[in-house]
Amino acid sequence: MNAALLIDFGSTYTKLRAVDLGERRVIGAGQGPSTVTSDILLGMKAALADLERRCGALPHFRYRLASSSAAGGLRMVTVGLVRELTAEAARQAALGAGARLVGTFAYRLTPADLERIAQLRPDILLLAGGTDGGNAAVVLHNAAALAAGALECPVVYAGNREAADEARALLGEKLIACTENVMPEFNVLNIEPARAAIRRVFIDRIVHAKGIDRAAAEFDAVLMPTPAAVLEGARLLADGLPGTRGLGDLLVVDPGGATTDVHSVAAGEPAAGVVRQGLPEPRVKRTVEGDLGMRHNAAAIASAAGLDAIARDAGLDPERAGALLAEVSADIGRLPANAEETAFDQALARAAVRIAVERHCGRTEIVYTATGPVTVQHGKDLTRVATVIGTGGALVASAAPRAVLAMALADPANPFALRPRAPRLLLDREYVLYACGLLQSVEPQAALELALGNLSELDQDTAHERTRHA
Repeated sequence: MNAALLIDFGSTYTKLRAVDLGERRVIGAGQGPSTVTSDILLGMKAALADLERRCGALPHFRYRLASSSAAGGLRMVTVGLVRELTAEAARQAALGAGARLVGTFAYRLTPADLERIAQLRPDILLLAGGTDGGNAAVVLHNAAALAAGALECPVVYAGNREAADEARALLGEKLIACTENVMPEFNVLNIEPARAAIRRVFIDRIVHAKGIDRAAAEFDAVLMPTPAAVLEGARLLADGLPGTRGLGDLLVVDPGGATTDVHSVAAGEPAAGVVRQGLPEPRVKRTVEGDLGMRHNAAAIASAAGLDAIARDAGLDPERAGALLAEVSADIGRLPANAEETAFDQALARAAVRIAVERHCGRTEIVYTATGPVTVQHGKDLTRVATVIGTGGALVASAAPRAVLAMALADPANPFALRPRAPRLLLDREYVLYACGLLQSVEPQAALELALGNLSELDQDTAHERTRHA
């Protein structure tokens, strides 16, 4: 058998997918608790044992590729010149690379800023600022401040190219990579080089810091953070390959244990008569909502949505909902054990999806000018996106995934939010999108056909039968 093993070291579980590359199908799935705080090899071995129990003797794997979001993923801080420009460009680069953005700073860093950055304990810092040939003073001030401060994490420089050599000299050993400017010209984004540099740092440094290399005998390579793998899978599904059409513009929603991630592959240009405000949006975009994790941040979901609203959606009284929330928060590995707990879990997932997609999509507002009212668009217009895909354990394991994924759709009560209006809803039923993102680096055609073959249409009359653990 021509097989591949695709591994996700997640924040809650280590998940495995065994794939027959010739037949483009999943031959088995397994999982074990992510033991990143002790010895990650324990969770990996438990997942392998689970996989073997489910599908029998394991084949020889031609590829054994891994991604990771263990311990909440890659903690990252970005620093730019102007918050709405280079700082925003740096933010987009960080999110697209699979990072969990914990802080964004702009202008000249102050002693208070430096203290705050140290408190955030980032795994990596992205330093940007100035267009090429533009302002160099601020980015060099910030480079000097970071060099002299207590910051211990590596720095990626992606600012004004004319200041790069001096920034390199100032940062010394703290500088791990110097790449192209994220905004070489005013209002022009160039974030892919910075994304690639961040992923390289992840592989070189963070895999060791998270202890994942202790399980190195069980896999060939950790290629990227799991969110980046999902983003690459989404890009592959949207664009297709020569001879195999993709799905076109799409949105992917991934409610996870630590974050809820949303990925879009669409230009999102304004409709006729609407004026864009702010930076152009990247066609391939990811947002990560660190306060909307189904386990690590369940209390934050309840806070954002309102515990009373969660209780109503679950059909529970607020006191019982509060008790269940306390139980979930105290035991992040807990899975629903009865109908009441399942209803509460689904209400959390619905709230997380609604809030995360609303934050990801753009919005419009009416601005009154001297010549009359003008409709202004901030962010991406995703109203015309034709496909919304759900992935991740909260959806794959759900008995009613459509009810969760439907929260991504446009809401007449909020007409200014540019969410998809009438897409088809698909479920990544075997949770293989991250696996396809990994696989596309070595077997792109197999990855695309595997992804397309594992999408289930969700309609009003079809119930999803859970057949796999996620």
